Amino acid sequence: MLSAKVRRKIAPANGDTDNSADKQDQLLLSAAICNGEDLGPSVRKAFASGKPETLLHNLRHFARSKESEIEEVCKAHYQDFILAVDDLRSLLSDVDSLKSALSDSNSKLQFVAGPLLTSLDSYLEAQTVSHNVNLALSLIFSCIKLLELCSRSNYHLSRGNFYMALKCVDSIETDFLDKTPSSTLKRMLEKKIPDIRSHIERKVSKEFGDWLVEIRVVSRNLGQLAIGQASAARQREEDLRIKQRQAEEQSRLSLRDCVYALQEEEEEDGLSGVMGDDGKDGYGNGGGNGLLGFDLTPLYRAYHIHQTLGLEDRFKQYYFENRKLQLTSDFQVSSMTPFLESHQTFFAQIAGFFIVEDHILRTGGDLISRMKVENLWETAVSKMCSVLEDQFSRMQTANHLLLIKDYVSLLGVTLRRYGYPVDALLDVLSKHRDKYHELLLSDCRKQIAEALAADTFEQMLMKKEYEYSMNVLSFQLQTSDIVPAFPYVAPFSSTVPDCCRIVRSFIEDSVSFMSYGGQLEFFDVVKKYLDRFLSEVLDEALLKLISTSVHGVSQAMQVAANMAVLERACDFFFRHAAQLSGIPLRMAERGRRQFPLNNARDAAEEMLSGLLKQKVDGFMTLIENVNWMADEPTQSGNEYVNEVMIYLETLVSTAQQILPAPVLKRVVHDVLSHISEMIVGALLGDSVKRFNVNAIMGIDVDIRLLESFADNQAALFSEGDANQLKTALAEARQLINLLLSNHPENFLNPVIRGRSYNTLDYRKVMTISEKLRDPSDRLFGTFGSRGARQNPKKKSLDTLIKRLKDVS
Repeated sequence: MLSAKVRRKIAPANGDTDNSADKQDQLLLSAAICNGEDLGPSVRKAFASGKPETLLHNLRHFARSKESEIEEVCKAHYQDFILAVDDLRSLLSDVDSLKSALSDSNSKLQFVAGPLLTSLDSYLEAQTVSHNVNLALSLIFSCIKLLELCSRSNYHLSRGNFYMALKCVDSIETDFLDKTPSSTLKRMLEKKIPDIRSHIERKVSKEFGDWLVEIRVVSRNLGQLAIGQASAARQREEDLRIKQRQAEEQSRLSLRDCVYALQEEEEEDGLSGVMGDDGKDGYGNGGGNGLLGFDLTPLYRAYHIHQTLGLEDRFKQYYFENRKLQLTSDFQVSSMTPFLESHQTFFAQIAGFFIVEDHILRTGGDLISRMKVENLWETAVSKMCSVLEDQFSRMQTANHLLLIKDYVSLLGVTLRRYGYPVDALLDVLSKHRDKYHELLLSDCRKQIAEALAADTFEQMLMKKEYEYSMNVLSFQLQTSDIVPAFPYVAPFSSTVPDCCRIVRSFIEDSVSFMSYGGQLEFFDVVKKYLDRFLSEVLDEALLKLISTSVHGVSQAMQVAANMAVLERACDFFFRHAAQLSGIPLRMAERGRRQFPLNNARDAAEEMLSGLLKQKVDGFMTLIENVNWMADEPTQSGNEYVNEVMIYLETLVSTAQQILPAPVLKRVVHDVLSHISEMIVGALLGDSVKRFNVNAIMGIDVDIRLLESFADNQAALFSEGDANQLKTALAEARQLINLLLSNHPENFLNPVIRGRSYNTLDYRKVMTISEKLRDPSDRLFGTFGSRGARQNPKKKSLDTLIKRLKDVS
């Protein structure tokens, strides 16, 4: 406020300054108006300073300055407008001349186009007449074609060419009937076309009915021929089997497989003559020139005609129902004739029926579906099975049973070649085959029980060579081709050759019963019953013997030795069955299964291992005498391990005389594994409250002694087997290594744990680690080491225990 007053006092004193200020305000106002800026601030400033007249004066001055500019612009635009008006006035004359030229051109065009329009009208009238004439000609030609088709249809009907007649009728109906100009002709066609179709349908249906009657006789003859060929092929195979058996005794090489392949081709050629695949007629009917006049022409012709008539589904159903009725009538078994005399006709009729159906299925298009044929076959199989069950239940003569079984098997072989499943029929045969083998198994079970009951669990003594041949060589039980010196003490007891003789007798009886047909699958059946005998009869009898009669280590060891010999004997059993069945031994070897006496072998080894573990447990009780808070580690092993070592060395030296190396290795492995578990269990048990590093170092010496024992067995086994024996001590070894480690917390590292401690359970590790005491943890030891630095190993162990507790 003071400065403003000073300025007002000074302002009147300086007139030049006011003039320059007004000039400057005027320039600023002009610039703001030209730039389109807001004049509000200028107006407020003028009123605030009390000089609105000055602002008004400046605005008027700006307006006067712009009036001259506006005048100049208007003058310039007025001159351009005057020039444009002059240009338009100069164009008026040109427009008038153009209008006159257009009027003249229009008059000339009207004068010239008049005659042309008259000619165009005449042309259009002539074109209409021409169109009508052409339409009339086309209708005439259509009628001519229609009459030609009618004539052709009559010709085909008279010649019996029903398909061509139907094609003509279809062409008339689709192409000409609706376009026929003659109503009389159209009514005649509408009446005759259905009559023609009905006539054709009746004719082909009659031919089809005659074919149904004829095919029954043909089917029976065809079935007899096909089964006869199967029987001849079976006889040839039996002859080849005999030759093969003779050749295999002389050489391991054989060409039997190639011979079988050639023989199968000959069989196919034999039946192809029956089926007659020439298909020379128009329907691909399967011939008509076969050995039995097997002709499907009437069937395929009827099917084709019904397809053309649009009655395909109805004919399919009609065909299926009639064939189903024929099959049902074939199932009838005469009660007046013994089934033994009529069974061949019964089965041959059914076989021929399905041979014909198979041919129709493969060559007849969609006449019958595979599902329907399968349904018919299922019905036939069900009926044949019921007939067989009924007839077999009545038969009391084994020879009659075998005759019918043989023919049924030939039926199965015949129809299997056409893709029909015959498992149900074979199941019926197997049911009665099972009855025979059940009786045989029952007898052998009693013999096995008697042989095992007489076992003394002592090694068999053979004084003469014939005894060795009878008890060893005849079952290929020898481990060397060199005949031993006599008297010879075998590693097995007398039970083994006795059981082998019973099994061999079973194989020979089974082969004798199964050799009625001589089919290629013969060995599979024999092997199935042999497997059952070994796994159910012999294996169970041995299991019973082991569980009830074995009471000592020596008896258990003898049974385990017997099981190892029986394992070699089983190889002989399968080879013997293959030889009697007439197949090469190499094929029998490819089909070998696992040892069928596995349960008994495992039980024997488990029994032996259990008895040995009981002995070891008696020595392991001495582990209670270990000083778990020893002042210094033992250098020669604890008392219990020394006793165990003496027993193990004695055991191995005795057992290797009769037990094979693999069996002995498995038994020793189980015993060592049990010792390892006992050591870990002792550290884990409640009887050990705490222990120190010196005690653990003593246990480490014990484990080293056991590992040294395992290494020493490399002379008896292999180096790899000896290393495998050491793995039985893996849990105890890894636990001791962990407790002696300077960084036990490495157990928490997944990589290190998987590599070095993979057998340890973290719960056991936690419990055992809590019992480990540092030497400084003795009573009153904390008073002297209160300010001492903590042992890093102790710290690592505490970290491990804490982390394992968190995991738990």
